[in-house]
Amino acid sequence: MLQQTQVATVIDYYIRWMQKWPTLQALAQASLEEVNELWAGLGYYSRGKRLQEAARKVVSELAGRMPRTAEDLQKLLPGVGRYTAGAIASISYGQATGVVDGNVIRVLCRLRCVGADSSSPAVIDWLWDMANVLVDRSRPGDFNQALMELGATVCVPKSPLCGECPVKQHCQAWRRVEKDLAFASQKLFGKAAPVPDVEDCGLGDCPLCPPATEPWDSSLGVTNFPRKAAKKPPRAMRTATCVLERRGCHQAPEYFIVQRPSSGLLAGLWEFPSVPLAQDLQEEKEREELADHLQAWTGRPVAAKGLQFIGEVIHIFSHIHQTYVVYSLHLDGDVTLDPALSPSRWVTEDEFRASAVSTAMKKVLKAHGKQRRKESSPVKGSKRKRGAKALGAGSPCPGTQLSLRAFLRAPKGP
Repeated sequence: MLQQTQVATVIDYYIRWMQKWPTLQALAQASLEEVNELWAGLGYYSRGKRLQEAARKVVSELAGRMPRTAEDLQKLLPGVGRYTAGAIASISYGQATGVVDGNVIRVLCRLRCVGADSSSPAVIDWLWDMANVLVDRSRPGDFNQALMELGATVCVPKSPLCGECPVKQHCQAWRRVEKDLAFASQKLFGKAAPVPDVEDCGLGDCPLCPPATEPWDSSLGVTNFPRKAAKKPPRAMRTATCVLERRGCHQAPEYFIVQRPSSGLLAGLWEFPSVPLAQDLQEEKEREELADHLQAWTGRPVAAKGLQFIGEVIHIFSHIHQTYVVYSLHLDGDVTLDPALSPSRWVTEDEFRASAVSTAMKKVLKAHGKQRRKESSPVKGSKRKRGAKALGAGSPCPGTQLSLRAFLRAPKGP
């Protein structure tokens, strides 16, 4: 769960997970649907799927015994990469092996003034070599957790707490800042500039030094490091989505949801019927494509003009800027389900929220509910003012303003 997700977010999910599946055997017996339901909202859903696959493999192929070394963990278990393998092996089994996550990358790059792109293979390999050299042989798990915690709480991305850092005397980035301050002080008093240190030159063909085109920026201090290549902008995608609704038992609304394919983005999760759209498609054409898609589910023709536009919902995945163009359609009667299509079902709102649905679909339902409440609320200005009496015989005509004399006249007795 801690791959790509912060501890504060993970805690509640972890507690619920361990309460539901306290052993590998229990997790191995769970269904993917159950796993997705508990994982819903945590993101990167393939992690949960691979975690369960790993549990099943340990139970069925490894006689219930977890691999004990980083090498075996990475080789034998799906979803276990270099970092996860190193963390499990060092923390759980005491293997003297390092770990490199985002926090460790930041600490080591600042310690050694690594100015090359920290995501490049050459830098990553060097960081792993450094982590394996540094790890405490007698307490590898404690050391690795301390190194990660140092990056998470002290050597943070912005405004690091260098004054509180227990390893600042070993930090070349901090030393560089101190030299800059000393140089600025000498310059202020007219003293000669110091001779540059060969370690600070940043020139040559070293694959770890900052490129000559990106020199040290004194205003950034230690946050000059680590350096990353500019991120590619997320890919823009548009999807038409329809909230199909009917009245169920006790006239409570029910919603039609379908299951996504077992591979790819949001694999195995449930969603409202949706269809990808080409960019810059006209609204009329969007409606037609969605209506054609819905006809397969409803078993009846769907008029494009009958789709009510709700609005657009934006959701950002790690690499996709997704826009959901949301429509709604109320159905009378049941839907004829085609067994050849993906699994589908009708759910109440509570059942929807308890299902394995993505955060994006929860946003879609929220937008739909907001529109429904807006439609059902009285028109602005139509509410009777507090204390106003209903019009009756002898009352002024609606819209007639009373004269000041009539307004101040004492009310007549009964």
